[in-house]
Amino acid sequence: MDIEELKLRRVTNQFLAEKGEKLEVASALNGFQAQFMTNALHSMKLRCRDFSLETAPDGLVKNWTIRGTVHVFAERDLLLYKHDREKYRSLEFEPHYTWQHPDGSCIWYDDGNCQKVPTLLPERQQYLSLVILDSLAKGEKTRDELKALCRDAGMTEFEECVMFDQWGGGIRDLCERGFMNFTVEEKKAYRLCEPFEPLDTDAAELEIARRYFTNFAPATIRDAAYYLGISQTRVKALLERLPVSTCECGGKTLFFIENGRKYDKPMPECLFLAGFDQLMLGYEKKESVFLAPEHLRGIFNLAGIVMPAILLRGNVVGRWRKKGRKLELTLFEPLSEGDRKKLADAELWDDISKIEWK
Repeated sequence: MDIEELKLRRVTNQFLAEKGEKLEVASALNGFQAQFMTNALHSMKLRCRDFSLETAPDGLVKNWTIRGTVHVFAERDLLLYKHDREKYRSLEFEPHYTWQHPDGSCIWYDDGNCQKVPTLLPERQQYLSLVILDSLAKGEKTRDELKALCRDAGMTEFEECVMFDQWGGGIRDLCERGFMNFTVEEKKAYRLCEPFEPLDTDAAELEIARRYFTNFAPATIRDAAYYLGISQTRVKALLERLPVSTCECGGKTLFFIENGRKYDKPMPECLFLAGFDQLMLGYEKKESVFLAPEHLRGIFNLAGIVMPAILLRGNVVGRWRKKGRKLELTLFEPLSEGDRKKLADAELWDDISKIEWK
């Protein structure tokens, strides 16, 4: 298999050459990464023939899943991503500690003058969790509304640092344990989820890997470990139980599961990928067949952001940003007038009044 065929297979398997139904795509691709909801919506728009902003949330939920990151995914797959049976619907917590400065402030490191203190005891986290869950039983609430309710219920400043930590905290605990989900929208709001029976962890990991080697592959073991956030040893163990085939490309062995798709459509001429798009995140970034090494930091910046890439005939040639009615295009290399016109004529938005080239 040569590089161009590999690119076409990956693009096709990710529903970028031919679109699929929303819930089919969401399950096949293990959801859409959604730290920024606009990215998830754009990724869905590229891949789903039944996409509309009005119905986008139907059948979907938002929660922490693969690699410990927030994704939008099919609600029916909650049992797959929330597979810790021991913690499912449990309100048994471990104490949280942090460092307290002599001036009374709460900080997250020891500067030599601090004392380690418990900032959230298990019984207090249980109490505040019940405040949150009782409130959500009456309807969805925003993050700020939940904070206000917990403060009214006696939550201290230190406890708030843990319950509403920017990386998840106690709110994340409740999401991870199958009590609640984010609502599928830009604002941070939450709602209860219906009870479900989690898969056991081994079965869940096997199914997630099966979806990867069916819909992201052909891919290497290293690619899969990067995407799934697990060790290469674990990937090899899962591969032994999956009906994979192999091929060679560029001196590397790639694995894939036959999915019945045909690869007879041409590579899309131009694709404006979403930020944190699966085509960028699905493979070890330094070995991407779409992104030249010299352009790596133009898409994967040092702050951990994956910028929206412009894919021209299977190669990343720049990145884009939409600000209101203006589309900014930052090119990594010179393009012909014909190619620049292809980018300018891409029919993704109907409200662009100005294109700015950088």
